[in-house]
Amino acid sequence: MTDRPRSGIAAVSTALLEMSRQLEVRDVLKTIVVSARELLDAEYAALGVPDDHGGFAQFVVDGVSDEQWRAIGPLPRQHGILAAMLHNEKPERLADVREDPRFEGWPDAHPDMSDFLGLPVRDGDETIAALFLANKRCPAPGGGCGFTAEDEQLLGILAQHAAIALTNARLYERSRELTIAEERSRLAHELHDAVSQKLFSLRLTAQAAARLVDRDPARAKGELQQIAALAAEAADELRAAVVELRPAALDEDGLAHTLRSHIQVLDRAHTARVTFDAGPVRALPAAQEEALLRVAQEALHNALRHSGADRVAVRLTRAGPGARLVISDDGTGFDPHAVRRAGRHLGLVSMRDRAGGVGGRLAVHSAPGEGTTIEMEVPGG
Repeated sequence: MTDRPRSGIAAVSTALLEMSRQLEVRDVLKTIVVSARELLDAEYAALGVPDDHGGFAQFVVDGVSDEQWRAIGPLPRQHGILAAMLHNEKPERLADVREDPRFEGWPDAHPDMSDFLGLPVRDGDETIAALFLANKRCPAPGGGCGFTAEDEQLLGILAQHAAIALTNARLYERSRELTIAEERSRLAHELHDAVSQKLFSLRLTAQAAARLVDRDPARAKGELQQIAALAAEAADELRAAVVELRPAALDEDGLAHTLRSHIQVLDRAHTARVTFDAGPVRALPAAQEEALLRVAQEALHNALRHSGADRVAVRLTRAGPGARLVISDDGTGFDPHAVRRAGRHLGLVSMRDRAGGVGGRLAVHSAPGEGTTIEMEVPGG
């Protein structure tokens, strides 16, 4: 994509082809927004995918820098014009969005917008997203000339194809998830069979050695050597299985994208609001990325199952050559020392082991009634 506006059938064809080439949902959303903004020569474009909690599961923008976006703050809620596009089937074309009675303002860091064009992206009878543009870039006395009926028609065509591309991407991701689940199930069965056989052999050999200790120490020694060999084989098979069971999404998508996808699923599945924010994080060695993912999963499980939290926030940021992961909730909290004395661990031991195993550290901050924050930091490669 270039910054120079294009027009005509060739431009529409290019935008549609670009959308159809993408397989990942996030990539499709970004391509839709960039294509719409370029095609209609707008200063700003955005697309929001609604969640079931009055907010947006995903919100992609174009024309706003990363610094501006961070300054704006949390994702917008479903209100005002955004809500209208999600709940009505008709487009919204306004000469000045600020004068519309449904306009409810925006954060201080939000760029100023005037002329506005938005419409729902629909898959059959379901609205799966809201797409909008602001500030048509064209010379006119007294400011922008605004969006036209032709712009509205063009955006409608783009939205129809966007719905197809987005639905296809979701089907692709779901298919990949099922394939991964099936492969993990296969590996689990193979692991179970292999380890069961080794353990059975170990048990029989140990029993034989026990019977031979007194009457034939030499043979007993041979049986003990066989036990050591079987145990080594079992350990090798376990290590190989663990390597093969490394989350496939990490290899394909990287840590930030894998965490984002996992958290979006949790946000839809639980009543608590689960959010994810990631800064620019460089790729880490495989062991560090897997440790961060596993700790995040364990901490999220605790927060959503045991804390009674209404909000859980996950943040991944760069820490020198490594990374820092912070999971915070507003739940009931607990006394970490009391938990340790009572022999309950809430997965904290395994989380610390994972952090320590990759040269990192893990800190737990919590108190009754004050929520919980788990912070993990790992070095880079």
